[in-house]
Amino acid sequence: MLVTLTTTAGAPAGSVEHGALLDATDLGYLLHKHPARAQSFDLPVGTAHVFYPEADAARCTVALLLEVDPVGIVRNKRFGGRDAFSLAQYVNDRPYAASSMLAVALGAVFRTAMTGRCDARQALADGPVPLEIHVPALPCRGGARLAERLFEPLGWSVEATPEPLDPTVPEWGDSRYVDLRLTGTVRLADALHHLYVLLPVLDDAKHYWVTGDEVDKLLRAGEGWLAEHPERDQIMRRYLAHQRRYVEDATDRLVTLDGVAPEEGAAEGDVPAAGSDAVGTAAPTLARQRAEAVLAALHEVGASSVVDLGCGEGALLRLLAADRRFTRVLGTDVAARELEKAATRLRLEDASDAERERVRLVQSSLTYRDERIAGFDAAVLMEVIEHVDPPRLGALERVVFAEARPGTVVVTTPNVEYNALYPSLEEHGHRHTDHRFEWTRAELQAWADGVAHRHGYAVTFRDVGPQDVGPGALGSPTQMALFTLLPPLLSERASTRRHAGSDNTLEPGSVSERASTRRHAGSDNDNDDATDQAEAGA
Repeated sequence: MLVTLTTTAGAPAGSVEHGALLDATDLGYLLHKHPARAQSFDLPVGTAHVFYPEADAARCTVALLLEVDPVGIVRNKRFGGRDAFSLAQYVNDRPYAASSMLAVALGAVFRTAMTGRCDARQALADGPVPLEIHVPALPCRGGARLAERLFEPLGWSVEATPEPLDPTVPEWGDSRYVDLRLTGTVRLADALHHLYVLLPVLDDAKHYWVTGDEVDKLLRAGEGWLAEHPERDQIMRRYLAHQRRYVEDATDRLVTLDGVAPEEGAAEGDVPAAGSDAVGTAAPTLARQRAEAVLAALHEVGASSVVDLGCGEGALLRLLAADRRFTRVLGTDVAARELEKAATRLRLEDASDAERERVRLVQSSLTYRDERIAGFDAAVLMEVIEHVDPPRLGALERVVFAEARPGTVVVTTPNVEYNALYPSLEEHGHRHTDHRFEWTRAELQAWADGVAHRHGYAVTFRDVGPQDVGPGALGSPTQMALFTLLPPLLSERASTRRHAGSDNTLEPGSVSERASTRRHAGSDNDNDDATDQAEAGA
């Protein structure tokens, strides 16, 4: 893997107050690497070599060459990205194409330069310098246009040349690799931060396990530019390996640190892959639009008590809890670990007794009867049913519509027809690996009409998210079914509710029941590995 940085002598326009780069070899001071020496560094990802192919007063170039040992990486338990299947562990592009491993090398070898500190030339380190950056082999999932959308807002002129799949067979077209050249007058520390974050974003892969520490790394490297970047949401999703809990954490922290408009992190696959016209706007994420559509439906029907079935980490619960029109809120999930995260997100530990009585969490399966979810004005299944095995949908129907029987049921689920606008998805692929199915609009309507007919509900359908229009329109990315209990049965529901009582006490769920149903029902999250706790939260 190779990246080069080149600078030329002369004061950058508008930066005289910071001092002029009168000698191009001052780049060695800024990088803390002497131009007359070749240095090597042993890193977890391989051996990094730093050398200067050219270094004179007019022009200076530093090269970082990362020598990767794929077999050694396989044997290192820390590593194991999405491409860690049998053959790809040994035969792949990792020794040659820039990726997250090159970003790791940049962060390790040029750590001091990335802090912006240079005691010998601090004025130069504080100001912009003319730079040319060349990455000759870069995986770019989204094409050259994505590279332009990521780097141009940061002040770079971008030349991304697609590499042919096989130069001898031009009809095969271009590969996913580009030859990337960036030119601009940018502070060196900022330039290194841009590469550190955006190289793995362009590759859309991490070659090591992503943990919560990655959020800290992203916010440090993105300080001063990430919050306002037009591709911010996509950058966070890709950098954090599409793990929703980390994306939401990063978004929340950006709100606090940078004062950007708060919005929910998108769930898996909610935003079309790079290269789609639907990406790159500053509009609210689909996750936010979906939650707002659910809230609007609940307000429309006048619900005051709501149960969020399959609540996951509490993305919707947080909005429900903040809306005082909802006097009783219950969140359920099959995974106790997710409920613990929801409790933390809702800050229930620090809440008053009245608030803990108003907002509660309980472990429960959607395919087994649970009296605790009965007696609510409305129930919500937001991006949940697609996680249920199709043979278990009948059990979910019975539990929700026949036994719990709320006055309103709000169901949202992906519209599989819209997947055609997600170029990174394989044909017939799902937006998330845990999805058991994804329905067309006709399939959702057929299921919902049958449920409504069998249980005495009326049902209407709504679109959520950006609309695909024109001939052969694909609709919206999310589809909603809104079920309303028909008037002749409302008195029956009220009677049932009176008999059920208004006791809000939540008893622990059955651990054996959870174990037997865990694989059949889950929330919209990345890891449904429940612990042996029966209840989480207050």
